[in-house]
Amino acid sequence: MELIEALNWRYAAKRMNGEKVPEEKVNRILDAIQLAPTSLGLQPFSVIVVEDEQLKKEISEKSNQQPQVMEGSHLLVFASWNEVQDESIDRYMRDIATTRGVDEESLDGFKTMIKQFIGQEDVETVKNWTARQAYIAFGVGLVAAAAEKVDATPMEGFDKNEMDKILGLKEKGLSSVVMITLGYRDAEKDGLAAAQKVRRQKEELFVRA
Repeated sequence: MELIEALNWRYAAKRMNGEKVPEEKVNRILDAIQLAPTSLGLQPFSVIVVEDEQLKKEISEKSNQQPQVMEGSHLLVFASWNEVQDESIDRYMRDIATTRGVDEESLDGFKTMIKQFIGQEDVETVKNWTARQAYIAFGVGLVAAAAEKVDATPMEGFDKNEMDKILGLKEKGLSSVVMITLGYRDAEKDGLAAAQKVRRQKEELFVRA
């Protein structure tokens, strides 16, 4: 499916039919999320892939019981780092050196720049920055799902503190930010499934300078 055609097809499904999304499709969506661009290439977040029905039920109760949580096949919870530790930056440098076959010492300038950038900001600013990086990957995930013709419903309407408790995120240095339910639309129950997509006119949305 061509990209624009896929984006015209996609919408935030309000009801899903419970059909399981094939694992190969889920994996390609996760691959796309892994390849998403982030500032400095640091990827300061994790994505929790939830399939367990009991866990989904607990999440549903803290997500205003939005039906897609239970009716969907998979739930992707994007959780950003609460802080960027030196060890995480050091590990990133080792990954670069290994992947690109370069001397790790050659990356000292880059490593120092990142540590100085992080070190000059307060905790809240860093948390907001890591959350924005998670949102970039989140957006890529929505596009990837459309390309796979898998419905993906973006969700912010959940109790983040409770979500963090359910998934044990605080102990991992993470905070839930946003989530996606993956599945297939139920056109019979979802009255908006066939509705025309409404978007601002290009003349209003795009400003050429």
